[in-house]
Amino acid sequence: MTKSKVALVTGSSRGLGKAIALELAKNGYDIVVNYARSRSAAEETAKEIEALGQKALIIRSNVGDVKKLRVMYEEIKQEFGRLDVFISNAASGVLRPIMELEESHWDWTMNINAKGMLFGAQEAAKLMDNGGKIIGISSLGSIRYLENYTTVGVSKAAIESLTRYLAVELAPMGIAVNTVSGGALDTDALKHFPNREELLEDARINTPAGRMVKINDMVQTVMFLASDDANMIRGQTIIVDGGRSLTL
Repeated sequence: MTKSKVALVTGSSRGLGKAIALELAKNGYDIVVNYARSRSAAEETAKEIEALGQKALIIRSNVGDVKKLRVMYEEIKQEFGRLDVFISNAASGVLRPIMELEESHWDWTMNINAKGMLFGAQEAAKLMDNGGKIIGISSLGSIRYLENYTTVGVSKAAIESLTRYLAVELAPMGIAVNTVSGGALDTDALKHFPNREELLEDARINTPAGRMVKINDMVQTVMFLASDDANMIRGQTIIVDGGRSLTL
């Protein structure tokens, strides 16, 4: 099989997922590029990975659909025969006040964000013969109130709780599980927020570290947790927010 380590980054056609995928490729990983909608964006990511000398396997899959999720892992098994790192980055959500939420909004958000991590971790663990790393992506809305963020915030809280349960039960397989939670990031995802400018302005003014969190701050934390240096960190949610969550 392949000599390179293999990493799956869900939702890696753009934004934070793409940045993580490229950094892993720079560090010698072959990458499974997962996307839900934009094939062209996934192909662009794959080209950049291949330009770094690594293999890229593009797979379209809605990670909130367990049948489709399992088909993706079957493709990974056929192509690489293994997996070393699983980054559960794909996320979606309906941004509405609580009284406007419908059952479909809840199911959609919880399926992609929380169910996608649980069943993704199950399938990833089966391909991690020599141990591995599983890393979730969360946000501050999991622990504090953000306007219109109910479905996403609750799903991210589920990810952080899942991280603890997975860390204990997958530890005997040599798999370390952690999550990285970030402050407001100026990515495409934030464009869907009605109060985007307000969130960015808050981060600019009120972050004790003196600046907003950048995508690379998140990427470097993910890379640390994926490294052997972090082997004894298990079941933790590492908050990367420049101290914003510490102040009222």
